[in-house]
Amino acid sequence: MAGSSVGAATLLGSVAILLWGSLAVLTTLAGPVPPFLLTAITFGLAGLVGTLIILARGAPGRAAVAAWGRQKPLAWAIGVGGLFGYHLLFFIALQTAPAVQANLINYLWPLLIVIFSTFLPGERLRWFHAVGGLLGLGGTVLLVGGPAMEVRVEYLPGYLAAAGAAVAWGGYSVLSRRFCSTVPTDFVAALCLVTAGLAGLCHLLLEARFVPSGSDWLVMAVMGAGPLGAAFFFWDIGIKRGLLRALGAASYATPLLSTCALWLGGRAQITAEVLLAAVLIVGGAVLAGSDALRGQRGR
Repeated sequence: MAGSSVGAATLLGSVAILLWGSLAVLTTLAGPVPPFLLTAITFGLAGLVGTLIILARGAPGRAAVAAWGRQKPLAWAIGVGGLFGYHLLFFIALQTAPAVQANLINYLWPLLIVIFSTFLPGERLRWFHAVGGLLGLGGTVLLVGGPAMEVRVEYLPGYLAAAGAAVAWGGYSVLSRRFCSTVPTDFVAALCLVTAGLAGLCHLLLEARFVPSGSDWLVMAVMGAGPLGAAFFFWDIGIKRGLLRALGAASYATPLLSTCALWLGGRAQITAEVLLAAVLIVGGAVLAGSDALRGQRGR
């Protein structure tokens, strides 16, 4: 592959990281929209727009859409499980726990990607992976319990949901790399549509009816176009065609970008505890990925 193509793919993957930095503050701005309904609407918009763009290519686009049904069940399971499971847990976490703490716990996923990837063929767990994991765990404990290590029971479901989201996205990313590297990027639109359908069904069965306001629709449209839309397509291109070690290093900035966005949006306060936890989580992720940062891994 030409160097310019690799560089362009890596750049697109980095754009996805920037877009994800806005997801937490946008989710809080969506207000009381129930998690299943929020997932259904945002992913429905993303999948619909993505499908229309693909079909606009004419015959090749129609062929690409027709090929969705021929994808292996494992590709569907990994894709839908990752997108639906992660975002559902993420939305629940932001609605049931303090936004900045839930957000940083969720953004343990760059660290988990590094740790999970050590179990792939040809990889192994080394001391800096383990120490990085412990630092990230320490940051999470500080966020949840504070200096006194007293967990507030009313926020525990939100904290657990945030941790579950981190595990879900870390697992999705590594399993996609392992089993779905040849699946075309167009397939992301299909995953978004199926995720939207599942979330819509869950809303009808499990949540009280809710009618979004005009401002809610505006926020959800932005989410579906950016961090829950274009970002997935960009990320898919980046991890399959770009420099993985560069994208892995860039992803360590996501929790800081997201926390800063919450602060700038007036949705959270930055305290000394939060800053220390951010240093531990991001520092742990950087240490765990230090072999990639030193260029000891290839693409």
